[in-house]
This record gives sequence, C-alpha cells and structure tokens, in this order.
Amino acid sequence: MRTSSLIAVTLGATILGGSAAFALDAAPRPQPLTQSLTPALSTTVAPTLAPAVKYGSVREALRNGMRDYNAGDKRGAAQALEYAAGQGHSLALWKLGRMYADGDGVQHDDLKAFEYFSKLADQHADESPDSPNAKVVSSAFVALGGYFLDGIKGTYVSANPSRAVEMYYYAATYFSDSNAQYNLARLYLEGTGIEKDSRLAARWFNLAAEKGHSASQALLGHLLMTGQGVPRQRAKGLMWLTLAREASDTPKERWITKLYEEAFAEAGDSDRKLALSLLEQYIQARR
Repeated sequence: MRTSSLIAVTLGATILGGSAAFALDAAPRPQPLTQSLTPALSTTVAPTLAPAVKYGSVREALRNGMRDYNAGDKRGAAQALEYAAGQGHSLALWKLGRMYADGDGVQHDDLKAFEYFSKLADQHADESPDSPNAKVVSSAFVALGGYFLDGIKGTYVSANPSRAVEMYYYAATYFSDSNAQYNLARLYLEGTGIEKDSRLAARWFNLAAEKGHSASQALLGHLLMTGQGVPRQRAKGLMWLTLAREASDTPKERWITKLYEEAFAEAGDSDRKLALSLLEQYIQARR
C-alpha cells in the first residue's frame, strides 16, 4: 500500500478532536532530524541523479560513497551515493538528503533534500518496521514533516501543516518513531495543522518518553506538573523532568534545565521524595 492511501486510512481511523491545550514557549518548535515531503508523494519530482562515475553495482557505489565520506572526500561521496540513489537504495537516498539538508560537503539545498527524502518515503513506505532500513525511512518521513510545516521558500513546496501531521503520524504509528511522536505531540499541543488537544499530546509525549526521548520527557513532566490536559501528578512530573535534565547536555537543551528548575522549586518535600522513589523504580525496571 502506498504512503498516501495508507496515511488516509490510519489517520481517519485514529485522530481525535478534543480538549484545550496551550503553546509552550519554553521548548523549541518541532525541528525534525531530517527535512520534508511534497503535496503528494506520487507527484513528487525526483532529483536529477548524474554521477560522474559508473559502478559495477549499487553495493559497490554505496560502499565507495561511505568510504569517501568517512575519509573526508564528501564530493566524491556524493557522486557515488548518487549512483546508488538512482537505483533507489534507501541508505543512499537518506544520506544524500541529510547532506543537502545540512550543507554537509555539498551546497545547502532544502529542495534537493526534500526530493531525496520524498523518493525514499515513496518507494519504501511499506518497509517492515523491523527491517534494517526502517530507521532511515522513518527519518525521511520526520524530515518531510518538518518541511511541510513551513514550506521551502521560492519552490513548489508550500507550507502545509495538515500534511506535516500526516507525515509525523505515519512515522509515529507505523514505525513507532520517537522523534515523530514528539513532533506530533507538539502539533497537538500548539494546535498546528490539527485541533488542539493536550490530552493526546501527553499520550504521544509519553510514548516517546518511554523510549528515552529527553524533550518528550521534559514536556510530559511539565504537563503533569501543571495539570494541562492530564491529572496533576507533581511527583511523576518531576521524575520525568529529572530524567530529561540528566540526558540534556547541550546549550540548545537549556530550556529543559529551566523547566526542571522551575518544577523543583515548585514541588514540596513530599513530592521531591516521591519523585526520587519513582525515579529509582523506573531505572531498576529497565535494567
């Protein structure tokens, strides 16, 4: 089943309207690991693939491409990867998408990145969630969701938040991708492309939090501390925020530390003690 039809079935069966939510300014807007998809996968324009060298096989091209990339020859890597991508190889499509999205060894080009990710998502949407390629396919959907949120200026890729919801929802449900679950939860929280519903946002945050996604742990903890859309559970909220703070160690994640500090200051001694007990139980249960 192709992506567009599969999304239509799952989305229509599961998405619910609901209660009021709020837009949390402390956390960054969803910024997926990859970039985004076009209005319809079936009509996506594929990038021009014109490698300068011919290879005996896709496997050889991919091996050479990754070897050159790791050796610092990213231009040579791009040429080899283009050959493998032209044959529809999922890892080559994903790697080229990331390179163009990040300007990594090639000129930054969001449209090219979008098209590589689109081709990957279109051709491999039915990839088994247990397959070795599942992570890169899922990552492509997450990336496409990011592009659909804001569009790509000066191109045919227009902002389409509803389409972004579909991309995140597909990756969140079919591939159980924690980044997709986080981004989907944020859209529910903000009411972007979908009706606001902090109750559903908390559910999606919880799924990602259980996988160790620190941003989801932080926002789930915040919702539990404030009682936004969920029953207030300060001790459990502080537990999630503690886990998130311990896992966050970059300047971009300073907002997590800030939320933790605010929650810790607000919690009473009994909440702090219970949070510590819950944290110990959580860690032991996962050993």
